[in-house]
Amino acid sequence: MVRGKTQMKRIENAASRQVTFSKRRNGLLKKAFELSVLCDTEVALIIFSTRGKLYEFSSSGMNKTIERYQKREKEIRIKHKLAPDQNLLNDNEDAQSLVKKIELLEDSKQKLLGEGLEPCSFNELQQLENQLERSLCRIRERKNLLYREQIKKLKEEERRLEEENAKLRQEYGMKPLQLSTSMEEEGEETTEVVTELFIGPPERRGITKNLVC
Repeated sequence: MVRGKTQMKRIENAASRQVTFSKRRNGLLKKAFELSVLCDTEVALIIFSTRGKLYEFSSSGMNKTIERYQKREKEIRIKHKLAPDQNLLNDNEDAQSLVKKIELLEDSKQKLLGEGLEPCSFNELQQLENQLERSLCRIRERKNLLYREQIKKLKEEERRLEEENAKLRQEYGMKPLQLSTSMEEEGEETTEVVTELFIGPPERRGITKNLVC
């Protein structure tokens, strides 16, 4: 006959509860004894019934096991108490190290800006100058690269617009137009301007012409 699964809740019937307690208590004591013998471990078991009756098992003496347990608990409490202090000490050391790094970076920044150079020796100033020159070279390289990329994009946009313009002119039956050439020719034409300079009142200019005639 298959036994049903026992629900883990308080047994309401007092007689059934007492029978179950006796059976499981004896089984638990037996398991504790077997564990101590088979695995060579120190086991202590204390059970109080609902009426306050004591049942116990100890493989090495109850008092000895309790003292060992209390000693172990004390060591654990001390360890946990000291651990936060050690972590705080490590945090303080890390904070001091970060403060020193920040001070060094700030000092280097001020020197690169040309401030606080009085304590610097000739070699230190030479190193600063070399560092600035290297930085300027990298900045110019980056700037030139951005210029070239921008010019390339503008040329591509110009080519796209010219192709679009040519397609539209072809669609409407117009003659293709070379924008770049026409703009250069127009620019050359507009640069040659002929002007006539005359100094003097207009009325006298007209009188002089009449006299000459």
